Amino acid sequence: MVARRRKRPARERDDRIPSPPGYAAIPIKFSEKQQACHYLYVRAHGVRQGTKSIWPQKRTLFVLNVPPYCTEQESLSRLLSFCGLVQSVELQEEPDLAEGPEESRSKFFHPKPVPGFQVAYVVFQKPSGVSAALALKGPLLVSTESHPVKTGIHKWISDYADSMPDPEALRVEVDTFMEAYDQKIAEEEAKAKEEEGVPDEEGWVKVTRRGRRPVLPRTEAASLRVLERERRKRARKELLNFYAWQHRESKMEHLAQLRKKFEEDKQRIELLRAQRKFRPY
Repeated sequence: MVARRRKRPARERDDRIPSPPGYAAIPIKFSEKQQACHYLYVRAHGVRQGTKSIWPQKRTLFVLNVPPYCTEQESLSRLLSFCGLVQSVELQEEPDLAEGPEESRSKFFHPKPVPGFQVAYVVFQKPSGVSAALALKGPLLVSTESHPVKTGIHKWISDYADSMPDPEALRVEVDTFMEAYDQKIAEEEAKAKEEEGVPDEEGWVKVTRRGRRPVLPRTEAASLRVLERERRKRARKELLNFYAWQHRESKMEHLAQLRKKFEEDKQRIELLRAQRKFRPY
């Protein structure tokens, strides 16, 4: 007879949630009807010593395994607001490995891809928010009666409506970008003007295009003459190459003329050599 395995007492069972080393697990549920829990794995964001980061130290919470139905403001910010005042939340497809700050990307010209499971950077106002988030037990509800999360056809309709840019907001962003661009160009021109003609440490002088004479623009009549000349040249070339055999015959005829001229030149040189005489007096 095979001995039956004895069940471990409930008090001896390991109720700890499996999580990656260095991470704490926070159980969440989409709604009260859902029985299974989804787990967010969180830890305090940190970088190596001497490495720059765009996220503030001791106030940033790094979150893994963020499901697609968790949005930045409606879900994560509200779920973690119990731990402290949330300053900002940003979702990304992969962890940020950049050492320096990146340029801000426009929501109009850089649309976000279809989200799957992502990572999040949550910045709190105080460092105590990170400690409180690491101690959360849960489970936390993503969709509640007071804050419902759209799903299915309602979510598709909402995403489609959000994909249409607001003309006024788009105009404001374009104007702001052009003002910053014009200011940057003006600063570069002023800097180049100051550096022009001033020798550097090795004695070299920077030469720019500013010292050259400005080229006068073509008039309309001159442009028409150039276009007509190009048209005639192209028509003449097309006429010469209309048939391949004609082009080949013209080449052969040209070679025959060159050979005939070469023979005539040889005969003329031989005649000059025969007529040459030595006359000292």
